[in-house]
Amino acid sequence: MPSRVVVFDYGSGNLRSAQRAMERTGADVTVTSDPHAALEADGLVVPGVGAFSACMSSLRAAGGDRIIGRRVAGGRPVLGICVGMQVLFDRGVERADPRAGDQVTEGCGEWPGTVDRLRAPIVPHMGWNTVRPPSDTRLFAGIGPEERFYFVHSYAVREWEFSTHNERIREPGVTWAEHGEPFVAAVENGPLCATQFHPEKSGDAGARLLANWVATL
Repeated sequence: MPSRVVVFDYGSGNLRSAQRAMERTGADVTVTSDPHAALEADGLVVPGVGAFSACMSSLRAAGGDRIIGRRVAGGRPVLGICVGMQVLFDRGVERADPRAGDQVTEGCGEWPGTVDRLRAPIVPHMGWNTVRPPSDTRLFAGIGPEERFYFVHSYAVREWEFSTHNERIREPGVTWAEHGEPFVAAVENGPLCATQFHPEKSGDAGARLLANWVATL
């Protein structure tokens, strides 16, 4: 039986692109906002585009923050994409209007850390870039170091703040990329995985990554 994957529809994200990319892995894919379906699926994909604050507001309105929390607590796989990754952290800091000061929005809090504006000569970071996954990665298995992934973002997690300080608990695997400075490009943390780039727009490398994730369901 193919794995059942739900692409969560909460009003933000490239839903159809994500659906088609997941279907190419052989998964049985549904795009829905139904909480029961999102909770019961073998895997849940949480896409996201636009501003952190707007994305988080829509996610909360659809109950997505609670769904993600319940799935992770129960060891049920979740994959966040782009802003769908960013909202998994503690907070997002946006600077749309310099005169108004920073806008700080609380995220889902699955990982400690702050999503902040990239410090780079050109922002947004738009286009193809290489990444540096950890040696024990499962998401990037079979993907060469010269492969590139497609990014479109102005904000990112620039510092990784999570640490277990416990030898019996496996540390999350963090993948890095660079645009003006290093930033977190992907995270693998038990049932919870996420990418800052768009695997559904990243050609063969992105297709392999999604197939790797589906293979873990």
